Amino acid sequence: MFNKDCLFCKIASGDVPSSCIYEDQLVYAFKDIAPQAPVHFLVIPKRHIDSAADINAENSRVVAHIFEIIAKLAGEQKLEGFRIVSNCGESAGQSVKHLHFHVLSGRDMTWPPG
Repeated sequence: MFNKDCLFCKIASGDVPSSCIYEDQLVYAFKDIAPQAPVHFLVIPKRHIDSAADINAENSRVVAHIFEIIAKLAGEQKLEGFRIVSNCGESAGQSVKHLHFHVLSGRDMTWPPG
């Protein structure tokens, strides 16, 4: 379930401190340590999945649950609009090899981000 060398697995297990905003048996959500917007949090599966390229029939249920939790948290925080980002692979900017979704809000989102 956990990868002992993965930073996000260590965060989800409580071995590395974070600013948790939500947790259940499948997912963990926490504030980004280098926010790119006034609201910036990540939602990760507790079970290690390397990236979106590794989503399959066995683990896709947790991804659907992650999106349900994102909608719940956005509603609780009364976010009028928000962006969800998941980078897949180093060349796309994925710095931690653990599937994660950035949720950003609180400013106009431009493309490219910045």
